[in-house]
Amino acid sequence: MHASGYPEAVDPLVVTLELDAEHQQRFDAERAELFPRSPVGAHLTLFHAVPGERLERVLADVAAEADRPAFTLRVTEVMALGRGAAYRLEAPELVALHRRLQQAWADDLTRQDSQGLRPHVTVQNKATPEVARATLERLRGSFTPTTATADALAVWRYVGGPWDPVQRFSFTT
Repeated sequence: MHASGYPEAVDPLVVTLELDAEHQQRFDAERAELFPRSPVGAHLTLFHAVPGERLERVLADVAAEADRPAFTLRVTEVMALGRGAAYRLEAPELVALHRRLQQAWADDLTRQDSQGLRPHVTVQNKATPEVARATLERLRGSFTPTTATADALAVWRYVGGPWDPVQRFSFTT
């Protein structure tokens, strides 16, 4: 209990999709080079700020969604983020999974998390427009579409910059 008499705020939860090791290492390396100030590695965010007070329900729902075979995602293009760059991913299974969790948590979601999912992995953000354009050109020049595998769902606690891992749920094989 806070000195004010109100309950202490609980840090929000972030829910992400983890990719196979090959793609994760590639995206982590690019993010470390292009966005070195970031306190977290490359990731595909499904939800940015689920109330931390809902931890038990979030863990149960995410565990239920992970109780399924792994699926593939197509890495289709390098996309502009205005002040950065990201890789767009496509997977109908991921969109459906996200929609189910949105429906389950509808009363607790922020406006951002209530929107449709546009799956992507950000490798650069908060760059100047000139640097972002140069990065986009460079990445697009060497880009080849590829197929990644969804390995797991992960729940994190957002602690003001870095993320603390809460639990990882591997897909069944």
